[in-house]
Amino acid sequence: MLPAKAKQREMMTIQKIGIVGAGQMGNGIAHVSAAAGYDVCLQDISMAALDCAKATIEKNLGRMVKKERISAADADATLARIAFGTSLEGWADRDLLIEAATENVNLKYKIFAGLAAVARPGAILASNTSSISITALAAQTDRPELVVGMHFMNPVPVMKLVEIIRGLATSDETYEAVNAAAEKMGKTTVLAAKDMPGFIVNRILMPYINEAVFALYEGVASVEDIDTAMKLGTNVPMGPLTLADFIGLDTCLAIMQVLHEGMGGDSKYRACPLLKKYVEAGWLGRKSGRGFYNYGV
Repeated sequence: MLPAKAKQREMMTIQKIGIVGAGQMGNGIAHVSAAAGYDVCLQDISMAALDCAKATIEKNLGRMVKKERISAADADATLARIAFGTSLEGWADRDLLIEAATENVNLKYKIFAGLAAVARPGAILASNTSSISITALAAQTDRPELVVGMHFMNPVPVMKLVEIIRGLATSDETYEAVNAAAEKMGKTTVLAAKDMPGFIVNRILMPYINEAVFALYEGVASVEDIDTAMKLGTNVPMGPLTLADFIGLDTCLAIMQVLHEGMGGDSKYRACPLLKKYVEAGWLGRKSGRGFYNYGV
């Protein structure tokens, strides 16, 4: 007979994964999960979003086949492991449910309450949030010890990092289970042991991007020169304003606002007025066709 703790860990073995949100992050998480052999359900309220997600996954798999990183049979098998749907009905068999919705705290609260209602006892609820408190998300559920942050980087099939965040009540077994799942997906994990705003990556990255926006706002240099200076002066692969456009200026602003509020209004986390103005104008970066650069859409 297994000891009680060993039994608990055995029950937390992850085989079936559900993902809420079929956007850029959600479809990427579905891709790497299915490629690792997991049975995946990808849900979104929009059928159009699901169709787009499926097309994106197919395109990315096709690119990998062309580069001879995987076989055509592997690509077909990966896609076959993903079910697409607009309902959470039937999700009681999922071992891990990952929320990958827009970075909006009230929306995430609503999703977590809904996931807790449909998930089986013992199922882990994870969030791909890049800044919002895991402890606060856990408080919306009946299982705070089974709630954890699982922050994938964009684009998910390419980027190797998964940032795991423990909430105040997250159990060791929950952390170990999601860490093992991320590693099975081919990811390297880091642990944010304290549930602080922005965790590790965005606590450091977003003030850097925001400062680049301030440099532009104050006329220190042009968009191109700021990016060139940081690329050639610090050997980063992408300048901060190009990176902001890639992430989405609305997402950058939302994270800065979470940091500012969560850090008690500390002025070093105050979002640049120019960043706010661009978001108000709908200049959100690559996804809208215009941000700090014009993408001709």
